[in-house]
Amino acid sequence: MTSKGRRETGRPAEVRTLPTFERLWTIHDVSAFLGVPVGTLYQWRHRELGPPAIRLGKHLRYDPTKVRAWVDEQVA
Repeated sequence: MTSKGRRETGRPAEVRTLPTFERLWTIHDVSAFLGVPVGTLYQWRHRELGPPAIRLGKHLRYDPTKVRAWVDEQVA
């Protein structure tokens, strides 16, 4: 038999970790970051004008990296 967390070789079992990534932002996070009302973000999304959003079930989420890139495009 093997002990808990060890292989038969006596070495510790390899522990795999999930890659880390920045937490996705809610529409309220993006609203605060950009300084625009939530309603404006919904309008932009409907018109395909604002930063790209991801729908997870019934929730909208934004990748912070893509939001920052979108802001950079608007400034350039």
